[in-house]
Amino acid sequence: MSYSSELSMLVAIPVALLLLLGSGLSLAGALGLLSLGSFYERLHAPTIGTSCGMGFVLLASVIYFSTLQSRMVIHEVLIAVLVLLTTPVTLMLVGRAALHRDRLEGNPEVPPTARPTHADQSGSI
Repeated sequence: MSYSSELSMLVAIPVALLLLLGSGLSLAGALGLLSLGSFYERLHAPTIGTSCGMGFVLLASVIYFSTLQSRMVIHEVLIAVLVLLTTPVTLMLVGRAALHRDRLEGNPEVPPTARPTHADQSGSI
C-alpha cells in the first residue's frame, strides 16, 4: 500500500479548517474547566467541548485518509459513536455521584432531595 505525499488544496484546506475548529472547541472546553467555579459548572464545558471538538477532528481524519487511500475510511465513525454515547453517560454518573455525596455531607449549596407531598402520598392528584 503506497500513500501519495501530495494532497490537493481542495482536500487540504477543509481538513485544516476542521482540525483547527475541533482543536479550538477542545481548547474552549479545557479553558472552561479551568475558569468555572464549582464542580457542577466544571462538568458541562469539557463535555461539550470534547464531543464537538472530537467530531470535527474525526471528520477531518475521515476526509484525509479517504482521500489518501482512495476508498472510504470509516473507522472514525465507530470512535465517534462510542465517544458520543459514553461522554454524556459519564457526565451524568459523575454528577449524580457528586450530588449524592454533597447531600450526605450536608452541603448547603446543594438543593435537598425532592420529597413527596401529601397529595402524592395519598395517591390522588
